[in-house]
Amino acid sequence: MGGNLANHDAKVRVLIEHSDAIVNAGLAALLGAESDMQLAQPQLTQADVIILDHKGALEHMRQRANAPHHNEAPPRVLIVTQLEREWEVRTAMMAGVHGYLLQSCAADQLPAAVRALSRGLRYLSADLSRCVADSFTRVGLTNRETDVLQLLAQGQCNKSIARELGIGVGTVKTHVKGLFDKLGATARTHAVVLATRRGLVGDGVIDL
Repeated sequence: MGGNLANHDAKVRVLIEHSDAIVNAGLAALLGAESDMQLAQPQLTQADVIILDHKGALEHMRQRANAPHHNEAPPRVLIVTQLEREWEVRTAMMAGVHGYLLQSCAADQLPAAVRALSRGLRYLSADLSRCVADSFTRVGLTNRETDVLQLLAQGQCNKSIARELGIGVGTVKTHVKGLFDKLGATARTHAVVLATRRGLVGDGVIDL
């Protein structure tokens, strides 16, 4: 059976726990106007869909992964955020989030996303879908290349990168060349600029 996923007759129960109070109020106003939705109160009602900001959603998924499992399906998670870089979207989806909406999206995308999640589907705007698919298929950086890229972005030279990662300078040069090929870069600074533009270089490592 579908756990706590909404059926066609029942209202979709939505719990809004965004960290931004103004965004929270806007989400509540938009979804409260939908006849097939019911706003849930924290801890009082089991929700079908929970809406969080990016940071809150990642923390929610971490806590869920460590919590004891229950028979009833947990709420499906929708992120509403301004964060749109490939790295940020990809991190959320890999953490198990079910939907990702930008705060700049059209108002009708919000109820559409909630309905999709309540039916057991995922929801990602078309632009973000292309962005994430492109990130996985076109870049395809290895874990070691990602490590080298992060250190390049910090301005470290090959020798210091080698020392930091415990590998030879020749191996670092091989990884740098691989980065150039995959990013279409012609120089170290060019690689960092391209990676930053595409969101492949984060402000810090997120430990999922």
